Amino acid sequence: MNIWKKFCLIITITWLTCPTFTNAADWPQWMGPDRNGISNETGLLETWPPEGPKMSWQITNLGGGYGTPVIVGDRLYILANEGTDNEYVRALDTKNGQQIWSIRIGKVGKPDQKPSYPGARSTPTVDGNVLYVFGSDGDLACIETATGKTRWHLNVREKFNGEPGRWAYSESPLIDGDLLICAPGGPEATLIALNKTTGELVWKSSIPEGGQAAYASTVVATIDGKKQYVHFLQKSLVGVDATNGKVLWQYEKTSDGSPANIPTPVVHNNHVYSASNRGGGGLVKIHTDQGSTTATEVYHSLKLPRAVGGALFINGYLYGTTDKAMQCVDFLTGEVKWTDRSVGSGALCYVDGRLYIHSEKGEVALIDPTPDAYRELGRFTPPNQPNEGQAQAWAYPVVANGHLYIRDAETLSCYIVKKK
Repeated sequence: MNIWKKFCLIITITWLTCPTFTNAADWPQWMGPDRNGISNETGLLETWPPEGPKMSWQITNLGGGYGTPVIVGDRLYILANEGTDNEYVRALDTKNGQQIWSIRIGKVGKPDQKPSYPGARSTPTVDGNVLYVFGSDGDLACIETATGKTRWHLNVREKFNGEPGRWAYSESPLIDGDLLICAPGGPEATLIALNKTTGELVWKSSIPEGGQAAYASTVVATIDGKKQYVHFLQKSLVGVDATNGKVLWQYEKTSDGSPANIPTPVVHNNHVYSASNRGGGGLVKIHTDQGSTTATEVYHSLKLPRAVGGALFINGYLYGTTDKAMQCVDFLTGEVKWTDRSVGSGALCYVDGRLYIHSEKGEVALIDPTPDAYRELGRFTPPNQPNEGQAQAWAYPVVANGHLYIRDAETLSCYIVKKK
């Protein structure tokens, strides 16, 4: 055999035996790459068998908590607590769920809350070779992803006189360019921007009537050419100037009478949807004229998606759940296209043209999102779910690199949803 034939044979054998590499779809922060619950990953299963997708691995000793994992490459990062004195951020191997490192970040916030659901709540944010975490007691930290070494750490209650809500801090930190954005709450520094490298204060936004921090996370929006941060506080939905924290507009109706404002706002063009269980769902149109910005209500109703699991904007429609059913709603008009009991109230993400919903009861379903009717493409119940009493399975589903991750308290399950 001549040298050329030997070379071709080696190349052929190598091509046949090496894995095929595709563009991986990571999930690096709360609600995915663009913080809207949507991933551009493709090539996933279009339907599930009756028993659900194949499980890759499951761990049942993760530690308590309600936050979701983030996945970058072959690493998974998640917050968990052991009792109420120790809250950790853990790094796991995505191949098998084995722990790589675990770092304590502080105590669990407000352990005597009533009703009592103390535990880790936030989702980490990965930015390059570091990640940022916001503990339930107000501990904010920058940590190296490779080693777990802490680069800087501060407590927003101590440094900024922060005022968390009844169920402690739940927000997931936003990284935008060189800034870290979060909401300590309280009149002094209701929202803040920190230098992400050093943790030093860049600006703080004082909203005396803003009250305590709530449980939603900040999103970035550019409306009428002005970049702003939109956040759902305990007393109102607000938009602040991204350059200095100046309050541009506020909207109170969806927070009226609500003890817990949880869903992250949905922003599309110059419209913002917010909701709470008792305050209902509402859409406002943001408009700036001669330097003055206003939020004008388009619609509001107690019969729109308002559950803990939030809502997603997909092709002009809003998909989310009430306390008992799933809904499809025309985003701009508030017209309900359909309501289905589905798996009840739950949290959603949208990947490869399909919705994944993790029910508060623990079930997981795959749905074809269409305004015509509710169409289910598969449903299963993960094994070894904990009995949490009053608490529900509140963690949002995550899809990354061909795998579906479902967290329920101390149990974390990984399923293969990539097509063969």
